[in-house]
Amino acid sequence: MPRFDTATGRYVYLTIDGIEYRVYFEETGAGIPILLQHTAGADARQWRHLLEDKEFQRDFRMIAYDLPYHGKSVPPTGIEWWRSEYRLTKDFLMKFVVTLSRELALERPVYMGSSIGGHLATDLALHHAEKFRAIIGVEAALSTPGGFDDQWSHPRVSNEYKASVMYGLMSPTSPEKYRRETAWGYSQGAPPVFKGDLYYYSVDHDLSNTAEQIDTMRTPLYLLTGEYDWASTPEMSQELAKRIKGAKYQTMRGLGHFPMSKDPARFKEYIAPVLREIRSRSR
Repeated sequence: MPRFDTATGRYVYLTIDGIEYRVYFEETGAGIPILLQHTAGADARQWRHLLEDKEFQRDFRMIAYDLPYHGKSVPPTGIEWWRSEYRLTKDFLMKFVVTLSRELALERPVYMGSSIGGHLATDLALHHAEKFRAIIGVEAALSTPGGFDDQWSHPRVSNEYKASVMYGLMSPTSPEKYRRETAWGYSQGAPPVFKGDLYYYSVDHDLSNTAEQIDTMRTPLYLLTGEYDWASTPEMSQELAKRIKGAKYQTMRGLGHFPMSKDPARFKEYIAPVLREIRSRSR
């Protein structure tokens, strides 16, 4: 008999700023909806371990999606996208998540994202808190300047180089098979996409003057960062948490920048209590 994963995949059409996008997502489980945002230059495969967790499936409808231009969400056919440089902006990213939630008829879902997804968590908490029942930012910071650089999209720089740099962001104690798998995913992205995502990560996201405006009484905010992350360090995340009254922060020992994909078992030790608390609040 064949063995199957429980996650199923399909496409949904989203119209944002007059442009239609064909967006791929995978989902599994039942209960409280939770949207899962991948890191820069990657796709929803990073969440495959969480999607297959039987404990989480009992209480959560988990939805992991590929942003446009990522993974199976190919560029839109309604515009000549190749004529302009790809750049991911805060405005588009927030509109995308809000639109996806609306089109899937989700009732105040939980949002969780890592890296650019962690930054997005705080931007959503500032601008769209009422649309979510809880927000989780993994590897988030007030700002992370300096990453938007031509080296990430250059004819002499291969995707193998990008993958090797991302490998260096991982914990040395994580299982080698998952570290390699995470880096493998980075070797497959379209060349301009990683650089374009870093425009949001390093330029468009900046809460230096607005973090205090986030109201965690409206929506709980949880922040978690791996101790080996040198791009968005625990110290940077702690500073972010200090600026947001009521935010809950935890350093994840033995983890790095991609905790959900490179060491899912250890990541579960940290995220399971957060999800249990959210479940209890919802009940």
